[in-house]
Amino acid sequence: MENLIRVMADHWWVPLLRGIAAILFGLMALVWPGLTVYMLLLVFGAYAIFDGVMAIVIAFRRKSSDDGWWAWALDGLLSIVIGLMALFWPEATALAFIIWMAAWGVVAGVFRIVAAIRLQHEIEGEWALGLSGLLLITWGVLMALLPAAGLLSIAWLIGTFALLIGVVMIALAFRLRRLRSA
Repeated sequence: MENLIRVMADHWWVPLLRGIAAILFGLMALVWPGLTVYMLLLVFGAYAIFDGVMAIVIAFRRKSSDDGWWAWALDGLLSIVIGLMALFWPEATALAFIIWMAAWGVVAGVFRIVAAIRLQHEIEGEWALGLSGLLLITWGVLMALLPAAGLLSIAWLIGTFALLIGVVMIALAFRLRRLRSA
């Protein structure tokens, strides 16, 4: 274990560079949130196409021994279509994602409120469950009414966490540097 710490201390500059890169990325995500979301959609699109091609390869390799091979092929085809949509119609893909999240928020919120009402005679503090349901419904409605704000919030969340991770990595780098000189 001591050897691992020595190796890390000798290369203290690696987490420093990683931290600086994370901070730069975080600042870019905060300054250009639209670009961040767009790039995420492009990466997702490339991944979905690759995943779809692999699923189709599996489908045709299983065709002779698996009656359900078509499910793999259908999964692959759907992934490719979604990937192409993300690459060529990123706005529509992003909007669909936000609408899906908004619908989930409303439905999950209603279920939580129903659960809170059912549990009101069995537990104390069911109001917290009901309140969380109300907050989810509010969030879902706001996402549906202001989808662009939902996309920007995702980019801002990514940027904020990247900044925090960068600061922690830089702190680690300087701690390792102190260990190296000790």
